[in-house]
Amino acid sequence: MTNTPVTTWSLEQTSPTDLLPAAAPEGDVRIVRSEVPSPEFSRFLYASVGGDVRWIDRLGWTYARWQEHLNRAGVETWVAYDRGTPAGYAELDAQDDGVVEIAYFGLIPAFRGRRIGGHLLSYGAARAWDLADRQPGVPPTKRVWLHTCSLDGEHAMDNYLRRGFKLFDTKVEEKPQVAAPGPWPGAYPV
Repeated sequence: MTNTPVTTWSLEQTSPTDLLPAAAPEGDVRIVRSEVPSPEFSRFLYASVGGDVRWIDRLGWTYARWQEHLNRAGVETWVAYDRGTPAGYAELDAQDDGVVEIAYFGLIPAFRGRRIGGHLLSYGAARAWDLADRQPGVPPTKRVWLHTCSLDGEHAMDNYLRRGFKLFDTKVEEKPQVAAPGPWPGAYPV
């Protein structure tokens, strides 16, 4: 298997005032919390959003593993809908000491380039900052962070910077080159 260098950038906000919200897109775009833990729905979002940018870490998760993850305190999924159709999502994951990671974020390919991403990221970051208001036992948020890499969409880093995230770490690692799995095998050309 061939390896390829992958750059991973970690970004953060250290105050709710760091957030620079994007304007809401035109049309009927709504962002709704997925309040019922659903491994089927979460796996659909993960595979559909990340299939063309080689998200593979969770593809082998069992139903029980998905259920366990989604039932953890401080894990929330916020879904953007365009006219009733899922367009993308942000997954929040509370960590120790008031830190919240935007663990996964992105749009299904058909919905990219329509100004939904900036709005969804703004909304997701705002929900990371007020996560403790909805999650008993989760401490108030002191820091929100995320990471992106050179395999992600070409506009990802720009979106994060425009929303007020600041770079705090950069790493370059050799990783195995894998085909884009798509939401199902063969959905995207290699």
